[in-house]
Amino acid sequence: MKNTLIFSALVGLLTACGSKTTEEQTTTAPANENIIQLTEIQIKNAGIVTGSLEQKQISSVLKVNGKIEVPPQNVVSISVPMGGYLKNTDLLVGMNVRKGQLLAVIEDQQYIQLQQDYLTAKSKINFLENEYLRQKDLNQSKASSDKVYQQSEAEFRGQRVLLSALAEKLKLAGINPEKLGENNISRTINIYSPISGYVSKINSNIGKYVSPTEVMFELINPTDIHLALKVFEKDVDKLFIGQKIMTFTNNRPDKRYVSEIIMIGKDLTADRVSEVQCHFKNYDKALIPGTYMNAEVEIKNNSAYVLPEDAIVRYEGKHYAFIKKASNEFEMKEVQIGNTENGFTELLNPDKSNQSFVVKGAYALLMSLKNKSEE
Repeated sequence: MKNTLIFSALVGLLTACGSKTTEEQTTTAPANENIIQLTEIQIKNAGIVTGSLEQKQISSVLKVNGKIEVPPQNVVSISVPMGGYLKNTDLLVGMNVRKGQLLAVIEDQQYIQLQQDYLTAKSKINFLENEYLRQKDLNQSKASSDKVYQQSEAEFRGQRVLLSALAEKLKLAGINPEKLGENNISRTINIYSPISGYVSKINSNIGKYVSPTEVMFELINPTDIHLALKVFEKDVDKLFIGQKIMTFTNNRPDKRYVSEIIMIGKDLTADRVSEVQCHFKNYDKALIPGTYMNAEVEIKNNSAYVLPEDAIVRYEGKHYAFIKKASNEFEMKEVQIGNTENGFTELLNPDKSNQSFVVKGAYALLMSLKNKSEE
């Protein structure tokens, strides 16, 4: 009997404790921390105004990157068509050169031989021309056979072809045949710059033999540099020729350059990327070929759901908006935002139900909500 009474007492004690614990849990269950209730006076003092989502045309910004390039017509490879030894040059990589400036002096015995052949052919052609004319007169008077006349004509015309070919070789080597004489034969030729720009590469040195297929120097005219942008396939149709873009370098993101799209690639790489060529509106010497650049392209959306900028608040790295739940109750909900233009911010994947948002006073609500949660 005594044991029975003790067991009943323990059961009653545990039951009482369990009821008390359940009651405490029910009493202390936390409320929704993102909901705040205000009085009419508090709403008025905070200047809270509500409104609904709006649909507006808003620009989005496409961010791409690329590299400054020089079109092929602005890159010149300097070589020696007939080869020779590099006798003299003062060039350094990065040095500016002007059109017509002396770049190098090449020497070789073949230039002496070429000039000799030309002058010899030139002196001989006068004799052959006179002989041809003499045989022509004799043939007309039947004092000379047709064979002798035709032979003299062939020799004269062949010598004229030879002289013309040697003259073109001299021009190719940089020697003016009109100014060439027996007293000014030279073993060297001069190489002049065909463009104004700067030296980008030097592949030879003094005393080295340069073959006709070898590039000695590379010159670049940077005044017509282009920006080659890499654009993914899904974004290519958003661009058009003549579209203005803003570009900037990684080192100077604050300095913007206005560019214009001049060509959109018609094929895609293995990474599904197309190349878009852009031209700078104003040339800047600070823009060096090979420099990587970023670009921002404004693209018009058909329509976007937006809220005023004041309706969006930022807290702990996230963006929120307040929704009106009742006449004096507001709930803070996280939102994903897009671009902002003319005081309105785009909402990505918004809830399109007929909800009322706080468009003014959202920051005051955030302060009140967070101060309350800290109490």
